[in-house]
This record gives sequence, structure tokens and C-alpha cells, in this order.
Amino acid sequence: MKKLVHLIKEEAIFIVLLVLFIFFMCTSDRFLSLPNLLNIARQVSMLGIASVGMTYVILIGGIDLSTGSIITFVNIITAYFMVNMGMNMWAAILIYLLVSTGIGFINGFLVANFNMPSLIVTFASQIIFEGLAYIISKGMPIFGFPAAFSEIGQGYLGPIPIPIIIMTVVFLIGGFILNKTYFGRYFYALGGNETASELSGIRVKRVKYLIFSLSGLFAGVAGIVMLARTNSGQPTAGKGYEFDVITAVVLGGVSLSGGSGRLANVVAGVLIMGVLKNGMVLLNISSYVQMVVEGLILLLAVGFDCVQKKGLIKA
Repeated sequence: MKKLVHLIKEEAIFIVLLVLFIFFMCTSDRFLSLPNLLNIARQVSMLGIASVGMTYVILIGGIDLSTGSIITFVNIITAYFMVNMGMNMWAAILIYLLVSTGIGFINGFLVANFNMPSLIVTFASQIIFEGLAYIISKGMPIFGFPAAFSEIGQGYLGPIPIPIIIMTVVFLIGGFILNKTYFGRYFYALGGNETASELSGIRVKRVKYLIFSLSGLFAGVAGIVMLARTNSGQPTAGKGYEFDVITAVVLGGVSLSGGSGRLANVVAGVLIMGVLKNGMVLLNISSYVQMVVEGLILLLAVGFDCVQKKGLIKA
């Protein structure tokens, strides 16, 4: 019985994904078509990329509310560099990634050195960089990118959309860091007990710098894909996006109190978000109802995590 309960806890997310898949397959003839399945994967690519960095942050018991505003800010400055300043697209992308990583590093520095709650630090970052995006763009979209840049978000490598390939590579890199390096072990250790980690010789501050920097970097990569996909730098591009990312990660079983979670389950959480949104659109469900459903999903995921932590569900 204990083994069965443990199995359900570990693999429940995949069962939910399968049930959703079967449900929408039975209720919509368009759901199972290859173009629609590729469309789902392409739509969740940005969410999947950003979720890797968010997974690291939540694993140490933190939160990163700046993800959406990082996407928005670097979206605008990259568009500004390419269109208004005529900069080479690869140089603009490099600056973009350095800026997004730098923002993440600043968040990590403030959290690690001043013991400020990550919720407050990243919320402040969210407001600051969202405001800066509006100042730079003057509230107007920026468009007119080189055709080669649009290929990043709209192109194909053979039959596979490039955003899906980028997401897959990011998940593989993220999984390697988490499961095959000592940094990954440190992430879990910090989430389990930060004081014990420090006493055991782990340089806690440096690990936090790294985690928040990676969160910023992956948010930046997601922003590149989003900018190339929409072909327009919008001052509201990533607004509220951090909540979708947090929902996908928590839905994937990463504990908000830190110390436990698997990136493979986060992949399932991301796919559930994509399948659910796509299926509801195909069934012509109101966008307002979709918001209610997403909120309920986050509530249920967090509730399940809290129940486990209280020991009411035992393996």
C-alpha cells in the first residue's frame, strides 16, 4: 500500500496529463491533429524555458516574481537596439542575455547579502523594469526586425519548430545541472536546510547568486523566443507571465518550501498548462473562465504540497 501511495505521489502529474489529453481528444476532433500538437509545444516553449530557472529558485525555498518583467524589459531593449540603433541581431541578443543574467544576479545579491525576502526583492524588480520598459518604448510597440531574427521564433529545423528545439535543449541543460553537478546537489541542500548547508561548507551566498542569475538567463532566453515569435517588442510582453511559470513549476511537484522536486515533473506541468489552454480554446471556453481554471489549478497544486508537508499523505 505504501509503495502504491508513493507511486501515485511521484507520477500523479503524468496521470493528470494523460487524463487531460484523452478528455480533449474525445471532445475535439482538431486536438489530436499534428499541426495542433506542434502548436501546443510551440506555445509552451517560452513557459518551459523560463520554468527551468524558476525551478531552481523555488527549490531553495525562494520565489522570482521578476521573470515577466525581465522578459518585457529585455524584449524592449533588444528591439530598440536592432530597430532604432541598427545593431547586429547577434550582438543585440548577447547584450539581451547579459542584461537578463545581470538582473538575476542583482536579485540574488540582494537576497543573499541583505537577507531580504526574495518575494520582496523580485517584486521590486518587477515594478522597476516594467517601468523602464515603458520609459524606453514610450508605451509603443517596436517592430521591423531582420527576417533572420524572426526565424528563431517562427522557423523550423526540418519538421520541428525551432522554439521546441530551444526548449528541449534548455530542459536538457537544466536537468544536467540539477542532476549531474554538485551545484544541483547544493540547490536541494539549501532548500532542505540552509543553516546546515552553510555549516557543511557550502558557500550559500554564491549558490544564491548562481541560482538567481540562471533564473534571469533562462527568462532572457524565453524572451528572445517570444520577441522573435511575435515579431514585435511590446511593453506588456511578459506582464503576469511569472504566475504561469510558477503555476507550471508548482504543478510539477516542486515544493514551495524548497528541497524537493524533479525537473521531469516540471516538463509535465508545463505540458498540462499548454494542453489545458489549447483544449479550452478549441472548446470555445471564455478567457475569463480560463483564468478561473488556472487559479484553481495553482490553488490545488499548492494545497497538495501543503498537505504532503503536514504529513497527511504518507508514502
